Amino acid sequence: MKKLQVLYITAFFAACLVPSLGMAVTKQEASSENRRLAEFPELKKENEINTRWLPEAGEYFQEHFAFRNELVTANALLNGKIFGVSTADGVIQGTDNWLYYKDSLEDYLGEELLSERSLFNIAHTLAMMQETLNEKGVQFLFTVAPNKNSLYGENMPYYDSLKVSSDKNLVNLQKYLRQEQVSYGDLYEILSEEKEVLYHKRDSHWNNKGAAVAAETLLSSLKKEHVSYKEEPYTIKTDFTGDLDEMLYPLAMTPEEEVYYDRQTTFAYVGEVVSNFDPKITTVNPVKEGSLVMFRDSFGNALLPFMADAYSSAYFSRGVPYQMSEVDEKNADTVIVERAERFLPEMAQSPPIMEGPECQVNVTEEDTVPAGAGAVQCEIQGNLEKITGCIEEKYLDTDSRIYIRLNHDKIYEAFPMDVSTEDGKTDSSGFCLYLDRSLLAADGNQIEILTGNKDSARIIGGLTL
Repeated sequence: MKKLQVLYITAFFAACLVPSLGMAVTKQEASSENRRLAEFPELKKENEINTRWLPEAGEYFQEHFAFRNELVTANALLNGKIFGVSTADGVIQGTDNWLYYKDSLEDYLGEELLSERSLFNIAHTLAMMQETLNEKGVQFLFTVAPNKNSLYGENMPYYDSLKVSSDKNLVNLQKYLRQEQVSYGDLYEILSEEKEVLYHKRDSHWNNKGAAVAAETLLSSLKKEHVSYKEEPYTIKTDFTGDLDEMLYPLAMTPEEEVYYDRQTTFAYVGEVVSNFDPKITTVNPVKEGSLVMFRDSFGNALLPFMADAYSSAYFSRGVPYQMSEVDEKNADTVIVERAERFLPEMAQSPPIMEGPECQVNVTEEDTVPAGAGAVQCEIQGNLEKITGCIEEKYLDTDSRIYIRLNHDKIYEAFPMDVSTEDGKTDSSGFCLYLDRSLLAADGNQIEILTGNKDSARIIGGLTL
């Protein structure tokens, strides 16, 4: 009996030591969680003792212990298959083997929705981009890739189906897109009318057939000649592994079906491309016409071949904020902004890097407010001067525009934006203006901040540069 107890205790401690000792003999594994893992801490930082060495070492061990992926997978399988719950922070375990991205949960439940001003900020920023591009003869189109649970929410688990409201950011935004006359390709309407499921079960994105439907919608909205894939033959292979599946079950992923069209594309990549998720991709197509710049996110991975095949040259960028100078550099005649539905709140906080348009606005001098704007800051970004700040809420209506007058002369419109506050919330009264630094006087500049409508405005603050 005593020998059994000793054996049991020995086995217990050996099992406890395996993750630690195994680090010395096993190869370090990459994380499946789409984030950077902790690095081993240094005893000294900036010639001083690192007082956080122990907690940092603990974090390192937690993320690097031997057989981590095997144990993570085993734990996920136990909880997912038996209890129907997810062990990955970013993944929701649905029914019938469906997985959902947790970042879409608040919008699905109708929680923490964007304010009316935030919705205006997005739509008006897009309208400003569109107007500037149209003046250069460039077509513009905005589109939103719907969340998977917006289209196929029937497999959401019961504990994540207690909706607070039926409102959604995308639905609410469309009112302001119409008000601001933004060219919009409505993918939700098109995809929701399809009888066939066009998203992967275990990935957060559409499949290739869904991407083909989306691409045809966008190209038709632009009146761009293109190939319709509705009747094109295709092959189905069970060889696709989803991003959510990899996050949840890194060593036990379940391949699912993917559609592969038989038709051969005619475009070619320029330079080395690792995958369609590369941050910047350029393509050429000698048998097509037109030049496209597409600002996109991961939904653009499957879209890219269909869009590249329709243009003589195309440039796809995942960079945020959008660098509008790239439109001129690529001599584009068409610009598309594609954003996932779950990223709409981020759009309100990320105005493009683009010079603010000069405006003709009547300034009402007698209604001047000396300190209606706060946190005004200026910083140099290349050949541009970036001016940011916030307006006191009482000086803003939902659709108020924000202007900056330079040296009591020319007036430029700033992008309205949401800004993060110290308490972790967002303030929808922010603004951002990019000015060509050649417009600034060498001996100092007077900046006046104005709010109003497209015809008139009043001064509510200022500063001297």
